[in-house]
Amino acid sequence: MARHHASCGEGEYDVAVIGAGHAGCEAALAAARLGCRTLLLSLNLDLVAVMACNPSLGGPGKGHLVREIDALGGEMARNADRNLLQLRLLNTGKGPAVQALRAQIDKAGYQGSMRRVLEREPMLFLREDMVEEIILEGGRLRGLRGRSGAFYPARSVIVAGGVYLRARIYFGRRGHDYAPGGLKPPSTLAENLQQLGITLQRFMTGTPPRVHRRSIDFSKLNPVPGDPQAPPFSFLSTRVPEEQLPCWMTYTNLDTHRIIRENLDLAQPYSTGPVRGPRYCPSLEDKIIRFADRQRHPIFIEPEGQDNDEMYLQGVYTSLPPQIQEVLLRTIPGLERVEIMRPAYAIEYDFAPPTQLKPSLESRIIDGLYFAGQVNGTTGYEEAAAQGLIAGINAALRLRGEEPLILKRSESYIGVMIDDLVTRGVEEPYRIFTSRSEYRLLLRQDNADLRLTEIGRRIGLVDDERYAVYRRKKEFIESERRRLRERLFRPEEINPLLESLGSAPLQQPISAEELLRRPEISYGRLLEFEGITPPPLPPGTLSEVENQVKYSGYIEKQQRAVERTARQMEMVIPPDFDYSKAVHISAEARQKLAQARPHTVGQAARMEGVTPADISMLLLYLQRPKMLSEK
Repeated sequence: MARHHASCGEGEYDVAVIGAGHAGCEAALAAARLGCRTLLLSLNLDLVAVMACNPSLGGPGKGHLVREIDALGGEMARNADRNLLQLRLLNTGKGPAVQALRAQIDKAGYQGSMRRVLEREPMLFLREDMVEEIILEGGRLRGLRGRSGAFYPARSVIVAGGVYLRARIYFGRRGHDYAPGGLKPPSTLAENLQQLGITLQRFMTGTPPRVHRRSIDFSKLNPVPGDPQAPPFSFLSTRVPEEQLPCWMTYTNLDTHRIIRENLDLAQPYSTGPVRGPRYCPSLEDKIIRFADRQRHPIFIEPEGQDNDEMYLQGVYTSLPPQIQEVLLRTIPGLERVEIMRPAYAIEYDFAPPTQLKPSLESRIIDGLYFAGQVNGTTGYEEAAAQGLIAGINAALRLRGEEPLILKRSESYIGVMIDDLVTRGVEEPYRIFTSRSEYRLLLRQDNADLRLTEIGRRIGLVDDERYAVYRRKKEFIESERRRLRERLFRPEEINPLLESLGSAPLQQPISAEELLRRPEISYGRLLEFEGITPPPLPPGTLSEVENQVKYSGYIEKQQRAVERTARQMEMVIPPDFDYSKAVHISAEARQKLAQARPHTVGQAARMEGVTPADISMLLLYLQRPKMLSEK
């Protein structure tokens, strides 16, 4: 596809991205692929796309984000598929809305292949430097200044600093002013942001120990194998490795818990301490306190790479001193002789509360300044990458003079996440879950391309190869749905199969579509009975046909709910609406609505401090104007 280019002067950049983690990589690639001369700045180019914590991607919600990034033309899914150690499809015993891919990733391989992608992008330039200052002149953004003394003129800036801003790492109660990878944290940039009027707050999180493979007794562990039949993350990938590395499972015990309790005063609490941490990824210390009646907690032992012996202990997040970590680990079956290679630690860092952002992820107070990733108070590679992609797209669209891309809650988990962040803010590091969506049956991981690829194509991120794969899948699904509606089965033809499957026999002819709605009838079994061999198709195409048919009633019901909500959001608020009489709306919301005078309910719903409950009452007032005069 032809790429747009927003022209800039010699040595000037259209977009400069601060930080080359998962948010920064996606932001820089999106902007560059949309024709912007883009600069990506990293504290250390050897740590580009580093997986600083767990060696995995995906899971419910998170896996949905990875597939949505891919459908829009992002890089994370393709890079994950290049470096798979193991892949599983989770929740296969549940409905398709909560099924999700989870992969173990070769960490070094992921870094190396992502860096090669970055280096080969023609409009993207990498530079190692610590940004100390974002420079404004006359209130307008002019560029960046690095510790090296270099000035980088830029028309837009994306801050994707991760957990590095004024980072402080704790081993026990002892704090050290440095960031992951042993780097010095960019404290000057944090001070500069505050001087520019950006509010910063503190969060804390942690990592588990990494241990040597040779010190593990695998005979005492339960293996967790991969699934060669699981579909790949990217809609462009055609297969996954047949031979996959296993993960392993063990458990803590009462001896482990006793050692933790005896040393709680040596730990730096981060899920229950004064600086908030992630409630859904608590430390072992927090688990022992919060779940005092449990006699054990699961631990997953995961490989970090194909060619190294480092193993990651998922579930052993702790800030206890290293010497205590070793003692407690040796109480766990399989780890009695464990050798710690990297001790666990807690990390405290600055973040910018995301209510300071527009839904485009642009700052509300500085035009052209965007924030993406953990600096917005989120946690996880997937959440960061999704924000980076949207920030990079919107920085490019702004330079083109086009409207920003704002995905709806009803069309993507990316839209759910960003709407949550900018309208509700965060009280702890934000993590995506399928339960956060009102429309999760519409937002399945298997149909992300059907929901978003046309949007990526319109913007210019979806190239001809990806679009051809998408069209082939979409056209097959549409034609097959028509065939299933038109294909009639007579009782004498199909009853023997139905009886063999324990399904009620037919009394009169019905369509293949109606038959497929029966829980005991699978699409694959039906094709086999008909003697039909489908043509070569993108992975997941056949399961998408089955899901659309089996859940059509529920899908249509949710779609009607989406349309009803859309009509409500378009409802016009009279310019003379008297908010002072709308006493069932919160006082804070009444004040903000009266001052801003939004034109529609949708505009009101996106305002900071206006809750869904406030919007429900506003709709009632608009539908029943007499309520304003009622006491």
